[in-house]
Amino acid sequence: MRAVGSSLPRIDAADKVTGVAAYPGDLDLPGQAWMQVVFAGFAHGRITAVQTADALAAPGVIAVLTAADVPVNTYGLIMPDQPVLCGVGSTPQAELVRWEADHVALVVAETEAQARAAAALVRVEYTPLPVVTDPIAAQAPDAPILHPYTFAFPYGERDWNSNVLHSYRLARGDIDAGFAQADVIVEATYRTQAQEHAYLQPEAGLATVRADGRIEVICAGQWMHEERAQIAHALGLPEDRIVVRYPAIGGAFGGREDISIQIVLALAAFKTGRPVKTVWTRTESIVGHHKRHPFIIHAKWGAARDGRIVAAQMDVTSDAGAYAYTSTKVLGNALLAALGPYAIPNVRVDARTVYTNNCPSGAFRGFGGPQGHFAAEGQVNKLAAALGIDPVELRLRNLWREGTVLPTGSVVPAGCTAVAVVEEAGRRMASPPSRVAEDGRHSTSLAAGRRRVAHGRGMACCFKNVGFSLGFPESCAAWVELHGNGQIERAVVGCVGADVGQGSHTVFRQIAAEALQIDPTHVEVRADHTDLTGSSGSASASRMTFMAGNAIRGAALRALALWEDEERPARAEFVYRPRATTPYAPGTGASDPNITYGYCAQVAEVEVDLDTGHVQVTRLVSVNDVGKAINPQQVEGQIEGAVAQSVGWALMEEFIQREGKTLNPHLSSYLIPGVWDVAAVVEPVILEIPDPQGPLGARGMAEMPFIPTAAAIAAAIHDATGVWMDQLPFTPPRVWAALRAAAGDAPPRTLSTTFS
Repeated sequence: MRAVGSSLPRIDAADKVTGVAAYPGDLDLPGQAWMQVVFAGFAHGRITAVQTADALAAPGVIAVLTAADVPVNTYGLIMPDQPVLCGVGSTPQAELVRWEADHVALVVAETEAQARAAAALVRVEYTPLPVVTDPIAAQAPDAPILHPYTFAFPYGERDWNSNVLHSYRLARGDIDAGFAQADVIVEATYRTQAQEHAYLQPEAGLATVRADGRIEVICAGQWMHEERAQIAHALGLPEDRIVVRYPAIGGAFGGREDISIQIVLALAAFKTGRPVKTVWTRTESIVGHHKRHPFIIHAKWGAARDGRIVAAQMDVTSDAGAYAYTSTKVLGNALLAALGPYAIPNVRVDARTVYTNNCPSGAFRGFGGPQGHFAAEGQVNKLAAALGIDPVELRLRNLWREGTVLPTGSVVPAGCTAVAVVEEAGRRMASPPSRVAEDGRHSTSLAAGRRRVAHGRGMACCFKNVGFSLGFPESCAAWVELHGNGQIERAVVGCVGADVGQGSHTVFRQIAAEALQIDPTHVEVRADHTDLTGSSGSASASRMTFMAGNAIRGAALRALALWEDEERPARAEFVYRPRATTPYAPGTGASDPNITYGYCAQVAEVEVDLDTGHVQVTRLVSVNDVGKAINPQQVEGQIEGAVAQSVGWALMEEFIQREGKTLNPHLSSYLIPGVWDVAAVVEPVILEIPDPQGPLGARGMAEMPFIPTAAAIAAAIHDATGVWMDQLPFTPPRVWAALRAAAGDAPPRTLSTTFS
């Protein structure tokens, strides 16, 4: 049986479709209690008291835990700026709430109903503080400081009298001289919105103190060893006292990269000595975990008459929300993405991420790439229109190629295929357009002539880093053990990279089988807890196939060598460490930012209802160079899933907050795309041009197909209507208003930024 390149069935497919697979919410432990987290319900204030007496006296209550019960009351993936529980009797930092879903107490009771009822009896007294929700206003000299107390900051010095969490500058060439060379200059402001991950399984899990005294946390996450480290830190325990276990995981998309219930579950079990379980409601999940970063990007680009882009200046602001989460890393990715995959000699990008009292922003598929490329690709499409040059041709005149020097001063990693994906997209763009009427979905209204519809098509492209960036340590551990009598009959792979629905464990099996030249069904994958092996890193950054694939292949080849030396049963370990990256240099952004990249280009065809502003994507072609498709069906699934999610971001999804309060905390009011909302025709196009660093040439690819969708749709709307849409999402009211403004029925909204 061919291992790599075949669409083998997923390891977990049968169990998931038959309901056998156990998710955290499906699991129970003997004698378990239930935990309910008490959210602050208050966007910004100083806690003066937490009254727990009524809750403690309620039926079935075992304990009510507050800030004073937390051994080390800080945590955070990048920096420890967030209290585990807000309240008095801990640290000055913990006395402030900065977000409506800050945790202020934990109620542990015999049943779920008792825990919820008692949680409603906890009373928190606040001194209100001004609520800051606009990241621009938050930078004003007189804005209230949301983090007035210092914490361990990993980037050197920062201004503690500012809400600017962190900033970057990327500068190369002479920006003024570049604009002086330009025959055409286009300038615009792009705005993107917060997006909810909407994974199928809300936050749920259990924790218990085992007989050996270790605390085991069973949950759904993306990075077991990092969660173990953060739990141990908050509980003041050595890491070897903590075990993190992942059963089946019901989706993630970056939404499980940061801590939600893991620490508080461990704390509750640690303090009560009882197994403890919690399951969040969908509303608690929507309100209580981070979102995609909203961005405001002002862009000014210039090009010569022959289509050479000669200058690009960007001013970038992201809303970090109440806590850092991964905001500095997302901003680092957006800094480069905002210039697109283009060789531009003169650039300057000033970027910062800003604390507000909004829901924290964090990892979400694309990790700054969608926001940055939305602006970059919008600028390229506008330059193409202004110059009268075909948008495919304009890109081909400016794209990265092998040996291109990046704006950071380093050379693009080998295996650059930006030109290949754009050329293929260009060929697809030249094919005859589709028509929604052909599939009958709108044929009646079209035939009756009741709709004024405009059709258009547009394109966009992108790059996406593979692996951790900007000097963040990167490695992945695995082991392979071989069993048999004379020949290899069975192989066991140990690698704890999370499978959050993307099928990584199936890929682990295929790569091991390929290296060992055995049937994939003879490979067993062990991946569910931290004791199995060293860290595999996070299931994020399009890194799992690339990193774990290299680690597993290395371990398999080592084990095979031992087997051939007749040392049976053979077992070998391998830690894959890719080439090092470097952080941005202050002031210039000079760096070698990423290990390698993947490349994608998309063509969108749309139908715009001129009377209602409704936009329907009729066809979406997504061209992706994946290096090597380990499992082609899974690659196609990733493309189709990313397109569905990105069409939602582009056309309808918007997490709305006012004065720090969520206004649409339900899936009835936060709308995600259904089957009729996604593109009528999705065409996944897979290119396989090997990446020299990837396992068998494979690149990580799960994020790429999300990134250029919104910009391609914007270009298609312009092709259909002549109107540029620079603010997401392209909802019917927003499109309708833009059409009316273009027709002179209403004044257009003007936005401007002054560069310093």
